[in-house]
Amino acid sequence: MPGVAWLFYSMLVLLLLALLGAALFFWQHTPARNKIPRAQRRRVVALQQMEALAKRLRQQEPSLDPKPILELPLETLVQKLQDEELSVESVLCSYLEEALKVHQEVNCLTDFLGECEEQLKALKKLRKTERGLLYGVPVSLKDPYDCKGHDSTCGLTQFLEKPAAKDGVIVQVLKAQGAIPFVKTNIPQTLYSFDCSNPIYGQTLNPLNLKKTPGGSSGGEGALLAKGGSILGMGTDTAGSIRVPASFCGICGFRTTGYRLSLSGVSSAVKGKKSVTTVAGPMARDVESLALCLRALLSEDMHRLDPTVPFMPFREEVYSSNQRLRIGFCETDGFTQPSPSMARAVRLTSRLLQDAGHQVIPFSIPYIKYAVKHLFEGGLFADGGATLLEKLEGDIVDPCIKGMVNWLRLPDLLKCFLAWILKYTEPRASKTCEKFRGVGTPKKLWEQHAAVQEYQQKFIAKWRSLDLDVLLMPAMDPAFHICYSAIGTDIASYMGLYNILNFPAGVVPVTTVTPQDEEELAFHMGYYRDSTDKNFQRAIQGSVGLPVAVQCIALPWEEELCLRFMKEVETLAKNHSGPK
Repeated sequence: MPGVAWLFYSMLVLLLLALLGAALFFWQHTPARNKIPRAQRRRVVALQQMEALAKRLRQQEPSLDPKPILELPLETLVQKLQDEELSVESVLCSYLEEALKVHQEVNCLTDFLGECEEQLKALKKLRKTERGLLYGVPVSLKDPYDCKGHDSTCGLTQFLEKPAAKDGVIVQVLKAQGAIPFVKTNIPQTLYSFDCSNPIYGQTLNPLNLKKTPGGSSGGEGALLAKGGSILGMGTDTAGSIRVPASFCGICGFRTTGYRLSLSGVSSAVKGKKSVTTVAGPMARDVESLALCLRALLSEDMHRLDPTVPFMPFREEVYSSNQRLRIGFCETDGFTQPSPSMARAVRLTSRLLQDAGHQVIPFSIPYIKYAVKHLFEGGLFADGGATLLEKLEGDIVDPCIKGMVNWLRLPDLLKCFLAWILKYTEPRASKTCEKFRGVGTPKKLWEQHAAVQEYQQKFIAKWRSLDLDVLLMPAMDPAFHICYSAIGTDIASYMGLYNILNFPAGVVPVTTVTPQDEEELAFHMGYYRDSTDKNFQRAIQGSVGLPVAVQCIALPWEEELCLRFMKEVETLAKNHSGPK
């Protein structure tokens, strides 16, 4: 009997511990559980206000047909607004209605910027000479962009119910140029994911295939723009967060050189990173729209509002040049084996560029494993994930980042042990586990920063030894299945490299996945044949018909040259009628 009693008391203790653990878990997450429903109700109300404004504008023009307006490229739309061939009301009404339709399908909106109605009225009072370059253009903003009176959540409950005291610098410049910010769009929790889901606003879907993700972290922008619910959007990019959604959704996206556009008034879950640069940049359906947006942003207003940003107006003579380019060509980075469609897209583009009279020179990425594992991952998690985990305290962790968070939460000794265990079976995962421990000391952090600078100089030296103007690389695509973004940072090698180098880079769609690409994918093994390679193969299966982009890169501060290269690629791809 004593044995039975002991067993009974043991079970009772275990049950009490389980109940205590459950109570502790519930207590820790109570603030999140209370804030999230309130935020969701606020979004419902905001979208109802958005619908009401659309109806009021529609009543002013009952016969309005939005289709011709929505089909106009940005350049033409701007001209028609300036010439008053279209009214500001009709354009805003068209995009309000369309954005609501797109949201119903893919869940891409987080907030409506109701102040756009008053801004519209103010714009109507301007004389023609006072109108900016983006007069009357509705613009969508990624969630972290501060707008007075609205939350910038980063998908975190800690950031809820803390409305911005004023517009961020970029939002102020957009408004000064006549643009009308009208909605904010969804992101993954913490912005550290290539998926687009958070516990507050849920999962955003890819409008081209609802089983796929639109990418992250500017996924809501990618989805809204791809489906025509916006004509111009603003994203941010830390490891491809503009370029990945753009490539997944078949639009154009552009990351600028760090510090050419202000980040003042752009929220972030992790601030203070120096070696992996986070930047702002535009997203749109064509390259000309990106260029027009930069022309507007690179104004005296940008430098006046944020003196840390150099005053460098858009150099029209570089963008409009017809001079032949000397282009570095790289089919693979040597770290992540490109998918069949990625490799084919680069080969196709290279051939089109050669046929157009440009010089194309083979280029290989130097020390790529060192750059990805030591510099990129080491810089991204230099604090061992402490800042990220701090922002998640008391929050519900979204499935799209749960794997990463679980690894970061492991005790340091266990990370060290796992890095040693995985060394021979999963060498890349082993290195990641090692980097998740952080750099350790300020001295090590400075050494890491110095290593990034040294690598940047070596990369530039190789670039200049070949006398290159620009570089052509694969983008990361096609779109992943939902929740496959947890395959790790290794797959970001094609994108994250240019956040380390701090080079301007943009993506342009050039083709789509073919049945032959899908057949060849079955034999895609990867360079390491590890879990990352296997998961990448699974993530992109079932993608026939989805867009495939290429990546165009230039040296720092050469945004205009990079955009000029992107425009050339876009034109050649659109005019190409042969086999793709």
